[in-house]
Amino acid sequence: MDSLELFHGDIVLLKGKKRKDTVCILLPDGTCDKTKVRMNKVVRKNLRVRLGDVVSVHQCPDVKYGKRVHVLPVDDTVQGITGNLFDAFLRPYFLEAYRPLRKGDLFLVRGGMTSVEFKVVETDPAEYCIVASDTEIFCDGEPVKREDEERLDDVGYDDVGGVRKQMAQIRELVELPLRHPQLFKCIGVKPPKGILLYGPPGTGKTLIARAVANETGAFFFLINGPEIMSKMAGESESNLRKAFEEAEKNAPAIIFIDEIDSIAPKRDKTNGEVERRIVSQLLTLMDGLKSRAHVIVMGATNRPNSIDLALRRFGRFDREIDIGVPDEVGRLEVLRIHTKNMKLAEDVELEHVSRDTHGYVGADLAALCTEAALQCIREKMDVIDLEDDTIDAEILNSMAVTNDHFKIALGTSNPSALRETVVEVPNVSWKDVGGLEGVKRELQETVQYPVEYPEKFEKFGMSPSKGVLFYGPPGCGKTLLAKAIANECQANFISIKGPELLTMWFGESEANVREIFDKARGSAPCVLFFDELDSIATQRGNSVGDAGGAADRVLNQLLTKMDGMNAKKTVFIIGATNRPDIIDPALLRPGRLDQLIYIPLPDVESRLQIFRACLRKSPVAKDVDLNALAKYTEGFSGADIMEPEAMEEDEVDEIKAAHFEESMRYARRSVSDADIRKYQAFAQTLQQSRGFGTEFRFADQPAAGATAATDPFASSTMAAEEDDLYS
Repeated sequence: MDSLELFHGDIVLLKGKKRKDTVCILLPDGTCDKTKVRMNKVVRKNLRVRLGDVVSVHQCPDVKYGKRVHVLPVDDTVQGITGNLFDAFLRPYFLEAYRPLRKGDLFLVRGGMTSVEFKVVETDPAEYCIVASDTEIFCDGEPVKREDEERLDDVGYDDVGGVRKQMAQIRELVELPLRHPQLFKCIGVKPPKGILLYGPPGTGKTLIARAVANETGAFFFLINGPEIMSKMAGESESNLRKAFEEAEKNAPAIIFIDEIDSIAPKRDKTNGEVERRIVSQLLTLMDGLKSRAHVIVMGATNRPNSIDLALRRFGRFDREIDIGVPDEVGRLEVLRIHTKNMKLAEDVELEHVSRDTHGYVGADLAALCTEAALQCIREKMDVIDLEDDTIDAEILNSMAVTNDHFKIALGTSNPSALRETVVEVPNVSWKDVGGLEGVKRELQETVQYPVEYPEKFEKFGMSPSKGVLFYGPPGCGKTLLAKAIANECQANFISIKGPELLTMWFGESEANVREIFDKARGSAPCVLFFDELDSIATQRGNSVGDAGGAADRVLNQLLTKMDGMNAKKTVFIIGATNRPDIIDPALLRPGRLDQLIYIPLPDVESRLQIFRACLRKSPVAKDVDLNALAKYTEGFSGADIMEPEAMEEDEVDEIKAAHFEESMRYARRSVSDADIRKYQAFAQTLQQSRGFGTEFRFADQPAAGATAATDPFASSTMAAEEDDLYS
């Protein structure tokens, strides 16, 4: 109080968020810290602040006595109250109190056992005044609706989650020129005129623009791209000019053009004359904005590469900011925002929900919360009488959204950006994969550990493997393994059948490859599984008469996208083929599909585990000897073993030995001995080409035997270090 030269009973101006301010009477409080102010709930609501937020206190010496003030009650606080509101509430509240009021503020008046909330509709003189003994107080008119008041409480920075880094950039580019233009003038540079926000639908581009406008107090003018189009010649350009003129009149202002790609496409790619004229008009208007006009143009699109290049140069849209899919921390922020007004049970763990929602954008998370709440309501529908006008208070009090509701909602929802592609977290676990223990271990090291222990890889300076190629006879579980590893590390799983990428249209096959990789990045961590990889990755130059080398172009695009994969985006590529000999060698080099794993036919032990995995949910008689079945099915693949299981009779209580004897009469091998020899020869050739053939040692190191003799702890230390990488 001393530093601000304020005294007991002075009227002060408090400034909060979203350019909100109010006037209050200052009273000293010995229990309050020097850096804090204590205010009631009503004042906090007027300032749009919460406990712990920052407010600024200013002198307000020019407050005048009011001639007239007009106040109206809020509708839900006067229900059931009869009599004159002025005599019962307002007269005692203002009598000899000399209370300050500000236009637009709410204030609470307590009278007896009830409290009534009023809104200041108008004051004379304007903005704020003191209600004195001779001030006329009017309270005529319809009560203010609570819904209208809550609608006025627009979004702020606290309502935007998952884009902390981008918000810092936007505030620097927008807030500084609008609030403190003298900074740029002092340094001698022009402030930015435009910002282009791009990213998938539902990430919050429009929400960010509204939050910036509200927090800066700027006039917000929204232009929905298609809405300015008109069938009359010249009217579309006129609509655009009017929007810029109105913004300049109400400066500081933000013009937000949503779906800007619909009105500003590349002029050389569009056939419509109207679009070309609108692009030219927009370029002229942005160039005509004066630096001192305090108008910033913000555009939003999910197709930035379709916008005319002339708009994307410096002086128009100066900065382009990617509003991408939020990570786990960002998703948790968004979930907390959407559940702050929800009645949650104690068992709800939003951290787990955010961990299980890979690829979800803000709109998807909002839909998820709504679905969880609807699930809670559905459970109570059997005890709710829809014919009654009111619902029992006991039922309402017992309702709360639980963790199970969120689990059910997760099962029925998927990321909106990935609905065109079949994206799923498979329900196949290691228990469903019989045998192949060595392959499982190798897959865990390659795919699962980088997701679960990224800090270990960072510590050792290692970049995780980008891809794996499964090769081997058909029916040995290559697809099943890919699904199992995706489930184990809780990654999204996108399955692509090679031939489905190829189309008859020139350039569309390569576009399909680009689109799939973009969607995989958006849903990271993600396992991208290419089944029948040999259909799109054959050796280049061997394709004769394939419509102008379409297969070669698809492979080139695939190689380019794999090289462009960012290590921070955990996208793993798994290819599966039973013709590894015809795959292009460029695809198999380190940095692409660098791990080549041979999936052989199962041995006796693996076949036994496959039988157990297949029959673990089936009633099997005690006389069935699975060991005998495993020994008899030498040379059978996993698919061959599952075929007899599928041929069992339906109407039996349990599967008996006779059923197996009958089905084995029709069982057959799908892989010949000649095919097996080919795969084994290829695997052996590959293994020889990947090694030096001799054991490598540094020049100053002793031989392996001497090391073991002189240092018995060396091998155990190395093993411990290896284990430490994945501990």
